[in-house]
Parts: sequence; C-alpha cells; structure tokens
Amino acid sequence: MTSCPKLPARPGTYVLGLRNNTRIGLEIGSLGRCVFPQGWYFYVGSAFGPGGLAARAGRHLKPEKPCLWHIDYLTAVLPVSRVWISTWPERLECSWASILMHMGGQIPVKRFGASDCRCPGHLLRFGTRPSLNRFRAISQNPVRSLVTG
Repeated sequence: MTSCPKLPARPGTYVLGLRNNTRIGLEIGSLGRCVFPQGWYFYVGSAFGPGGLAARAGRHLKPEKPCLWHIDYLTAVLPVSRVWISTWPERLECSWASILMHMGGQIPVKRFGASDCRCPGHLLRFGTRPSLNRFRAISQNPVRSLVTG
C-alpha cells in the first residue's frame, strides 16, 4: 500500500502493524545484521513535525524511499497492514511501546526505533496479532485503526 488518505495532517502518535510470513535477515543501518522471525511486528513512532501523521506515517507506507529510520528498512520488504493513530497532543510513543510489551510483545532488536530515548526498543514482535481493543483499554487514549492492506 503506498498511501492511506485517512491519515490526518495533525501531530500525533502512530503504530504500524506488519505481518512477516517468513524469517528475514536485513542490514539495518547502525544496528547491523538483524533477523526477524515469522510473526506480527508493531512499530511505535511519533509525528510532531510538519505534516503530522499524514507526512510521517504516510511516508512509512511507501515501499520505495531512502532508508532514514530503522523502520524504513523493514517497510521496504514488508507492507504495512495496520496503522493505529492518535492525535493526542503529547508524545506517547514510549508509553505505547511499554503497553505493547505488557501485552506480550517481545523486543526483536534492541534499540530499534529508540535511538532518541531510553526505551529498549519501539519495535515489538508478537506470535499473533495483538488486540486493538485491549490496547485502547490499557492506553486510555483515543486510538483509531486504519487497515491498509
């Protein structure tokens, strides 16, 4: 999927859901060689720059782009199939990553997507797709889901 017209041009926090059906090995910038076993991967990010969620999350939906962030390497080979967003005015990415860990997510690559904070990582792997309703209940933030593919 190359675009998602429902993304608002407002600041916010987002989660990208990607389904990996096979084991993948990738070179990820400064992280080096990383292996991604089969499963669901959920990446948490924030979009508080120009263009908000439409610009940042929308960029991640494009399969062909320069690899600037860790997630760019993964979205180049795995399509994004879910996008969860919130236009809550505070940065929620660290707390959302923590919630996903609480829900059973495992950090597949230490520090992936977390080079500007102290989190163990902002990419979490699940054996089965996590529940958006459970995530909403724990986060207590208004979270919308967009299915892209």
